[in-house]
Amino acid sequence: MAKPGKKYRAAAAKIEDRPYELKDALSVIKDSAFAKFDETVEVHMRLGVDPRHADQMVRGTIVLPHGTGKTMRVAVIAGGEKVKEAEAAGAEIVGGDDLVEKIAAGFLDFDALVATPDMMKGVGRLGKVLGPRGLMPNPKTGTVTFDVAKAIKEIKAGKVEYRVDKTGIIHAPVGKLSFGVEKLEENAKALIDAVHKAKPSTAKGKYVKTMYIASTMGPSVSLSTAGVEK
Repeated sequence: MAKPGKKYRAAAAKIEDRPYELKDALSVIKDSAFAKFDETVEVHMRLGVDPRHADQMVRGTIVLPHGTGKTMRVAVIAGGEKVKEAEAAGAEIVGGDDLVEKIAAGFLDFDALVATPDMMKGVGRLGKVLGPRGLMPNPKTGTVTFDVAKAIKEIKAGKVEYRVDKTGIIHAPVGKLSFGVEKLEENAKALIDAVHKAKPSTAKGKYVKTMYIASTMGPSVSLSTAGVEK
């Protein structure tokens, strides 16, 4: 394993080995940042669930109060009047079966994909291409819908999907360092609250076991879970 660089070690030295309150953790991250670009801030939550069981899968979406800071390229697979609706709502790429074939051939120049239900028969065979990249449209995340304008608007406003991985951890972005502590705190709180509300009824014991927050290049900071477990 590569040895961390000087700047990373210097940043890590500023972090105490204890859980921080969210606002304090963000202040530490911002003060110790050393990258020359506007880093993304991510929250990582280890949950007391077993994702191997369908009734313990934690998944959902939330529109962050201040967005993600990322400009999203949205593609829409639709037909008829929904094509014009998608274009009017600001989708960068719109098509029907032609777009399905284009994606099957390797085209992936978009950040989110929306499809109308009547187009899912064709989209379904793209699972092996879209699934591993987290781009497969899904009714649970609002990306399989006839209300394409609403879906596009939410994605561009900063809609984030969270999903527990096979190790029981959720990783999700909550904005850019340039947002400042206050906006990042509001975004992170919104995400944490959403994950807490999504607690499966079958989950036993402590739901949120540990939480960390970190910037793209910086060391992670442990967060207190005291306010999460109610």
